[in-house]
Amino acid sequence: MIEIRINYEGELHCSALHVPSGNVIVTDAPVDNNGRGEAFSPTDLVATALGACMATVMGIVAKRKEVELAGMKITVHKEMSTDTPRRIVALPVAITMPIVESHAIAPLLQAAVHACPVHNSIHPDIDVPIVWLWQQA
Repeated sequence: MIEIRINYEGELHCSALHVPSGNVIVTDAPVDNNGRGEAFSPTDLVATALGACMATVMGIVAKRKEVELAGMKITVHKEMSTDTPRRIVALPVAITMPIVESHAIAPLLQAAVHACPVHNSIHPDIDVPIVWLWQQA
């Protein structure tokens, strides 16, 4: 079990300590929700976690198969509801790959993305469309 300690610092700002590493991240409420938007919002971190998890699990698969994925890029857009309760309604993902779609590892990478722990933790009501942008041959 990993411990994360969150400190509310006032003015809608928090700091979060990842106890095992000592790394700290800060959050701020977004401008459209009473904040200043000076840092990631908590819901931004959900989108960030999704993209980073996808990259990580693909990296694990690629490493096992001795394939280099340096240069891979993932973009996640976070779409919030316009009604209440305020919530994430969609997390469209675009994955730019440094390999061609016909590469032998491509199906394994696609399976890994759908099996990543964050993707599997997102409520099924949240739309997570994935677009793959493969390197051209």
